[in-house]
Amino acid sequence: MASDLQRAAATAAELSVVSGLTVAHDAALRETYAGEWQGLTHQEIVERYGEQYAAWKRGEPVRRGGGELETEVADRAAPVVLEHAEKLPEDGTLVVVSHGGTIRTTIGRLLGLEAHHWEGLGGLSNCCWSVLGEGARGWRLLEHNAGTLPEPVLGDDD
Repeated sequence: MASDLQRAAATAAELSVVSGLTVAHDAALRETYAGEWQGLTHQEIVERYGEQYAAWKRGEPVRRGGGELETEVADRAAPVVLEHAEKLPEDGTLVVVSHGGTIRTTIGRLLGLEAHHWEGLGGLSNCCWSVLGEGARGWRLLEHNAGTLPEPVLGDDD
């Protein structure tokens, strides 16, 4: 499943060719809407919205450019991921192609982290991924910002 925005949809299409599986697109997986910040460079945002930017970087809940709060992004994206994960067969794998902010907030929500800790997950580089799995106490982050195929994690806490 993938965001319906161009870059994510194109990435998902390439994965579809390799896997032979079809892609379901969902607008709930779109990147955070940043209102008046959309399309601006980092420097332009700092120059025009300096205090708002500083508050956001401090971890305050800020509607960047009048757009979405990070918690609102998680509110729309995490349920979609959970809905599809619940439909998986035993040992099935769900691939979600989305955008850095949406992925980070969704992971934070699935892990049960408080919103002000989501930034601690760090950004996601282009064409990298995160791997989550369900453990005895809920979702677990097995890999983050990975660029190579995951190795099994062996431990006695599974």
